[in-house]
Amino acid sequence: MSADAPAAPTPPAPGARALIALGVWLAIWLSPAPAGLVPAQWHYFAVFAATISAMVFTALPGGAIGLCAIAFIATMRYVEPDAGGSIRWALSGFADPAVWLTFGAFLFALGYRATGLGRRLALTLVQRLGRRPLGLGYAIALADLVLAPGTPSNTARSGGTIYPIVRQIPLLYGCRPGSGTDPLGSYVMWTAFASTAVTSSLFITALVPNAAALALAARQTGIEIGWWRFVAGFAPAAALLLLIVPPLTLWLCRPPMHDSARTVAWAGEQLHEMGPMTRREWTMAGLIGLAVLLWVGGSNPRLAIPGLGADFIHPTTVVLVVVALMLVLQVVTWDEVLAERDAWGVLLYFTTVFTLADGLARVGFIGWLARAVSTPLIGADPTLAMLALVALFYWSHYLFASITSHAVVVLPVVLGIGGEIEGLPLGLLAMLCIHSLGLMGVLSPYATGCAPIYAASGYIGRARFWWLGLLFGALYFAVLIGVVGPWLLAIGPDH
Repeated sequence: MSADAPAAPTPPAPGARALIALGVWLAIWLSPAPAGLVPAQWHYFAVFAATISAMVFTALPGGAIGLCAIAFIATMRYVEPDAGGSIRWALSGFADPAVWLTFGAFLFALGYRATGLGRRLALTLVQRLGRRPLGLGYAIALADLVLAPGTPSNTARSGGTIYPIVRQIPLLYGCRPGSGTDPLGSYVMWTAFASTAVTSSLFITALVPNAAALALAARQTGIEIGWWRFVAGFAPAAALLLLIVPPLTLWLCRPPMHDSARTVAWAGEQLHEMGPMTRREWTMAGLIGLAVLLWVGGSNPRLAIPGLGADFIHPTTVVLVVVALMLVLQVVTWDEVLAERDAWGVLLYFTTVFTLADGLARVGFIGWLARAVSTPLIGADPTLAMLALVALFYWSHYLFASITSHAVVVLPVVLGIGGEIEGLPLGLLAMLCIHSLGLMGVLSPYATGCAPIYAASGYIGRARFWWLGLLFGALYFAVLIGVVGPWLLAIGPDH
């Protein structure tokens, strides 16, 4: 790591970090419940706040923390008054399709990695487009775009597949990490990082919290968005931003190279070492194509199979079918699935945080908070109020190191406030917030899972990372409001 990489302050001792979460719980639990809340509602919020604090400050896995919190709440019966109802609530997250959609998509990423298909696709694009700096930038962006539908973790997609490839490119020209100001290194690293933020907002299956946020929004607004409709709602903005990111980064970083022949040659050598595509790679490619076809045809009435009608197959069912075929066709083995710790960890983490957020709404805390906060906005122009809420949701991500935690904590509150304002288009508000989840990952060196990887690369200085994050964050927000908003109004947020 370079001297210019983000500072890594010495973390408090594990015991001290646990005491932070315990202190949050005690401070809230011992204080009197505000007017309008009963003690059980206030005590539930105390556990919820302590859980989020523990996820931020302690080294325990998020799923383990969430499991402990749910076990405590179920025992105390804060959500349901009887023991049977309490345990059914505690386990309800496992029945949500969004949980299994994300879990299955993680297994798609396993297929990309185990077969080598993801690396081959990225190297092929670099070889075909990487002769010029601008083409190299587009190759990086397109590689992320190709992998995004089947890789719900930008840490796995960008940090695990794209980064190991692009980090080799500056070395071909004698550029070494460490200075934090190398123009070529800054260009390829920032292009990769900024591009993955865009693709993360384009597909439900490109970012873990997308599905969770949609599930939360469905419960509060009734809006149901399929895989194809999600893509269609953000496609114009994604096309614009993916066109802009490479040339804008090239202009800002100004790498001195004019011909990237060494990059093309290196990519060719890597592909030669990999040899021709294997049967497993061809099979994986075909299964991903099948998944995309079913996602598009299954949720787009114009493309539905005759006789089966619109929405004939749920996106989560598609994932389960493809995962089953991956096993049957031996693209991956069951032992590899069992060993995929990230997928199982996300399954438990996603399930618990979703259940906790659902409980916060069930006990009435979200409704109470929304009414309290929305009081000053009563009578405000609905459009201006909506823009203010989207801005609050987006820019408050500076306070979070996890997009999932941000979505679980802030989205229900924002939607609750929006629901109290007469005339505010709640479906549009929900979709603008959800489509912003990937975009906000560009804001800081800790804003999303792959951010620390690029920040510690040694090619982007600490100050440069922050101001680039602010600049691109403002650009992304402007496109969200100026392009996505009018586009969703034109097509309808639920069409």
